[in-house]
This record gives sequence, C-alpha cells and structure tokens, in this order.
Amino acid sequence: MSVNSAKGDLDAASLEKVVLAANLPTLLMSLYQLTGDLKWLRDPYRPTRFFGMDEHRTGGFSDEIQGEIRQEAVRAITAWKAGRPVTVPAPTGSLLLDMASCYLAEQVPGEYEPMMARQMGFTGAGEARRPEEDCEKARRSQYSVAIIGAGISGMFAALRLRELGVPYVILERLDGVGGVWRQNRYPGAGVDTPSALYSFGFFPRAWSSHFARQPEVLQYLEDFADEFSLQADIRFNTEVVAANWDDVLQCWDLSIHHGGQDSRIVVSAVISAVGLFKEPAMPDIPGRQTFEGLLCHSAQWPENSEVHGNRLAVIGSGASAMQVVSAVANEAAKVVIFQRTPQWISPIPHYFNPVTADEHWLLENVPFYRTWYRARLSWLWNDKVHASHRVDPHWEFPDRSVNEINERHRIQFVKYIEAALADRPDLVERSIPNYPPFGKRMLMDNGWYDALRKPNVELVTEAVTEITPHGVRTSSGTKYSFDQIVMCTGFQTHHYLQPIDFRGREGIRLHEVWRDDNASAYLGTTTPGFPNLFMMYGPATNAGGGSFLSLVESWFGSILTLISKMIETGSGAVEVRQDVHDQYNESLDAANSKMVWCHPSVTNYARNSQGRVTVNMPWRIVDFWTMNQQIDLSAYTFQPPTSDRLKELDRSWPDRCPS
Repeated sequence: MSVNSAKGDLDAASLEKVVLAANLPTLLMSLYQLTGDLKWLRDPYRPTRFFGMDEHRTGGFSDEIQGEIRQEAVRAITAWKAGRPVTVPAPTGSLLLDMASCYLAEQVPGEYEPMMARQMGFTGAGEARRPEEDCEKARRSQYSVAIIGAGISGMFAALRLRELGVPYVILERLDGVGGVWRQNRYPGAGVDTPSALYSFGFFPRAWSSHFARQPEVLQYLEDFADEFSLQADIRFNTEVVAANWDDVLQCWDLSIHHGGQDSRIVVSAVISAVGLFKEPAMPDIPGRQTFEGLLCHSAQWPENSEVHGNRLAVIGSGASAMQVVSAVANEAAKVVIFQRTPQWISPIPHYFNPVTADEHWLLENVPFYRTWYRARLSWLWNDKVHASHRVDPHWEFPDRSVNEINERHRIQFVKYIEAALADRPDLVERSIPNYPPFGKRMLMDNGWYDALRKPNVELVTEAVTEITPHGVRTSSGTKYSFDQIVMCTGFQTHHYLQPIDFRGREGIRLHEVWRDDNASAYLGTTTPGFPNLFMMYGPATNAGGGSFLSLVESWFGSILTLISKMIETGSGAVEVRQDVHDQYNESLDAANSKMVWCHPSVTNYARNSQGRVTVNMPWRIVDFWTMNQQIDLSAYTFQPPTSDRLKELDRSWPDRCPS
C-alpha cells in the first residue's frame, strides 16, 4: 500500500465513530506501523486465539483495552493526516513475522516471510521491470506472445508482459473480458472466497459485500481491463482452433476462427489462460433432447430466463447448485434438488453482510489497514486449513476423517448441520456426507440449509435415470414434472486446453501425450516436447482450498522468469527436461496419494478416469509460491535461435511497447 493514498477527511468525532467499526487486530497492526511503538505487539495488546472463519472483530480484548486501542489509533491517524510520516513503512524479516504472529495469534513459520512481504507490498512485487531496456531486447529478438483467454489469469499475464516490454495479443472466444465470470450468469453466482481476496493488492476494489456476486466480480475484471488499457490488445470472439510448433522457425503457428473466417497468427510463445472451469460437463441422460421446457447447464443459463412461478429441477448439489437454489427458492413454485452426494458446508455468519461505509473508510484511508485485513483472510483461507488435508496413516477413524484436525472439523460441521436442520430430522441424515471434510470442494453456507427447509423445496437422493418431455424419472421409477431443468453437473476439468489441437515437436499431439484426461506438467506450467508453451491453471495446480488470485501470481512467477531469460540470452526456445518433468510428477503423485481427496470414499473432480489426481496440488500455497519464484533454470533446456528463426512471422504484428 502506498501511504500517500488519498487521506479521507473526517473530524475527530467522526473518526472516533468510524474506528468503532474496525477489526481491532487489524487496526492494531496499522497503529504499530504508524507509531513504531513495540508495546502494541506485546501483552496485553496481543489478540486472543480465534477459531474457524470468525471475524474476531474485538480481538478478545477487554472493553478497557478496546477503548485504548481505538483512542490511540485516532491519535495516530490524525497525526499522520497532519503530516507525520509512517514510522515502520515496510516491515520485513523477523519483525514482519513477529507482527504476523501477534496478529494471527499463532506462530507464523519463517518460511512464510518472503511470500508475505511480497504479497503485502513490503518488498518489490509488481514493479516495472526496466521497460525501456527490455523493450529494446524484445524488439531486437522480435519476441511475441499470444495469450489464450481474457479472464483474470490472461489479463494479469498481459500486464506483466507489458512491463517486460514483450509484444503480446490476447485471443478471447467470448465477446468481453472476464472468462468464467462472463460465462456463468446463473442466479446466485458469486465467489466462495472473501471478496477482498478476489482482487489484486495493486488494484483493490470497494466491494459492496463480503462475498461478491457475479455482476460485481465481472465489473471488477472489466474495470481492471480499462484501468490498464488492455481492451485494445484483445481480439474478442476469436476461437483458437489449433496450434502447431515450427521447429525450424521456433514459433507457434495458431489457427484461429473469427467472424466466420479462418486465419493464422504466428508468435514466439503461447500462454494458455483458458481456465479450469471452461467446458461444461453435461451428463448423457437418456431423453435429454425430448424435454419440452428449458434445459441448460448452469454455465449456459439464458440471459433473460425467469424462474418465477416455475417448477425447477436442479440436478446436482455442488457449488453452483447451492447458489442457484438459495437464489431462486423464494421465486420458483417448486424446486427439486437431485443430489448424488451431500457436501460439507462451512458456516459463514457474515456471508450476506454488506461492507459498511465506515469499513470502506478504514480500508481506503487508514495506512496498511487493507494490507493486514487481506493478510488475515489469506492466512485463514489458504494454508491454515492445509493440515486438515493430509492423511495420517495411524489415525484411528480412517473411515470418516483423515487426521485429528480433520476430525475436529467434521465434528463442528456435523453440529452445524444438526443445528441448522433441527426442525427437519429427515433432512439431517441426507445432508451429512459419508466422506471426510475437504475430500470434495468445501462449500460455504449461502442460505442452503434455510432453502432446504422451505415448503416448496424438496431434496431427492435418487439418481435421475431419464428425462421425459415434461420432467424426469428417477431410479425408483418416480416421475416428476418440471418447467425448467438446470444441470449443475460441473465441468470437464481433466481435459486441459481442449478443444484446441496443440501439436509440438515432430507434430506430436498434446492430447495424445496426455492420453486425453491424464495431463501432466512441470510446476503445472510446461511439458516436454512443447517448447515455448506455458500454462496458467495447468495440470495439478488447483489448491485444495483458498484464494484463486493467490495462485495466479505464483503460476506466472516461473513463466516470467523463463521468458525474461529467453530475451536476455536471445534463445529461440525453452523446454523443460523430460527427466525433471517425470521426477516432479512422481513426487506430486506420491504426495497427492496422501491427501484427503484420494480417500477411498471420495469421488470428485480432482481425479481422472484412472484415479490419478490431475487437478489438485498437494503443496501448501507457500511451497508452490516458492517453487515458482525460485525456479532452477537447469531444469530447462534453452535452445539458440535457428538461422531461419522468425523469417516468416506475421509482419502485421503490432509494434507495441510501453512508453
């Protein structure tokens, strides 16, 4: 955070009122940085331990200590507004660890310091990388990149390439930016991580609620594109059909389809940012084509579709089903949920709470308040839960949990279900999963249990075996009549980069190498035989929980290093070594086999048709971040340019470079 950001004007009385809305542990960290007084990191000012996703707004302090912290914060903020400089503008090393440990009420290991310092802006993340010098190198080498996808990953990649001075173009199949957030418009669609974590630290947003809905997330991404002038670099409504590597010219030849016409574009490298949740998975239920009402996948919800007064079937009970049902239960005449497997759902008491005006003021005007607020959420939603994912081979209750921490989570979640459905014992049994918590994607209670209790909502645990012209038939032969059917059945998560036909060295097809659904890559970003092809959200890079944006910067860390090295050395191609790739994936598979998503009772989208995990990674966020920030360049082969390199490149390529 820049301490020179706008200083909102408030008189003393108003400021005293505003700090009543503060999260006191967060305010405490701002108070220390403003004053430099170490007493704020010592007893009695150390917050107490908190549990779960509780906001812990008071820090567990007595009323007297709460009042003192607020009073001193008002003084410090007032002094800063009057011109007194911040005493501790960029804590790093042991000081940052002491602050974080005090703030989070638990010891933060030293290995987190580099990542926290970078993500909190205390060390140089996101700074321009000598654009003039690098731009000249890029021009001389005629290096260029095609980014496939204008979602958050693709736009982030474009921004970093621009800082490096590398010409790029973004190819987007939709008519606007946003990716999955433009595609998914079903009722109730929104984030399942806190809004504050669904924005970059260098481009924050004043979110209206703690868990933003789809329109606001899409608006953020559109604002991101506008703020950084990315729109001009995007070719919308452009489908990449095929990509062929030319080993002589050391470039990728892309076949694209736009406006009913086919054309080509030739580039030095390709960055795939197509995302994991791109292609809907539509179950092949007999009779699907005979239904006379509206039948759609949740990701293909018609823009003007109305559910008011209609009878709605929801096939599936995962994340999108939860959001749909909670959003339409009060409007539809009837909602019937066809559940294959119940889900573990975490209580989030403040899920629908708006972010108040006073909270916005604190986030936008108090130095480092937003920085620490985000750091707390990152800790809670990322690595803090990782210990619950690892299988303890000596655990005494392996049928229901994987370790002691996982068991404690299970007990808490079961109690929550029983309390939420206390007046509906018939629903309790059908709502408690028979697999360990975190075995599937963990869901947040967005009103799901309240919706289940409504008289017009029915939960059916029989499989749908047939779709009829007017409804569905289940495995018991029971018939249901509906006006609409929505398939909340997920995505083809194992078919990475499809349907694009990538062909690498000697014309080998990527999807044949991957045997259709068995994708593998080194660090999830590169694979042997396909030089200069980089992936974001590639194979086995999905975290078992936590913030998506915390991974975006990790993925691009190694990609940026490799592209920079190529430009620096004038290399024509870079490719991960086969032995390095194989060793990495052996260790990845071994580690994944000891994670909760491989529990015998679990079926999920993390494992492919052979049972191998191709979606989730077993590492902590800090492990993966470190791997990508400190890559071993000896793991790759850098090939010198061929004599014919780039002679046949598309000369209409725009000569873009930051000024």
